[in-house]
Amino acid sequence: MSRYYIFLVVAAFIFVLTGCASPAKREAMIPQGAAASKSHPYSINVQTSGGAETGAMDSSNISDADLKAALEDAITQKRVFTKIVQGSDADYELSVRIISLSKPILGATFTVDMEAAWTLTKIADNSIVMRKAIKSIGRATMGDALVAVVRIRVAVENAARDNIDQGLKEIMALNF
Repeated sequence: MSRYYIFLVVAAFIFVLTGCASPAKREAMIPQGAAASKSHPYSINVQTSGGAETGAMDSSNISDADLKAALEDAITQKRVFTKIVQGSDADYELSVRIISLSKPILGATFTVDMEAAWTLTKIADNSIVMRKAIKSIGRATMGDALVAVVRIRVAVENAARDNIDQGLKEIMALNF
């Protein structure tokens, strides 16, 4: 009976440390900081792809809808473009496609590698203004979160935030 009790305690401890996965939070993917040094006087439509929903037994993922919302919020907060437009009435379209999201399975420090393809297109003539693959890294330690599923989510959010920050800086540096 004592072995059974020890097994239950160990199983409960493992369950508490692992838990169920939760998706990356859009608010945590928004880069913080000052407004853009250069604002483009155009409207933009944001499209995202390559994301995935998070299943209960999966590790944290970034959904297309959450990535789009984080991008739109970051563009608005940093004033990269004048306004965000849904549909085809925008001057430009920003398409961000997650190419890869590499996540560890175990560890005290989780490092997530993310790569996303960023394409900025002028809608009037369908010309590509910028096309770039942006790689980012997000880390989370046991100091960030003791529970593994929370730690992996934080690392995914950090990788996405860094990717968005790099991508918007590339756009802000453009002259068009």
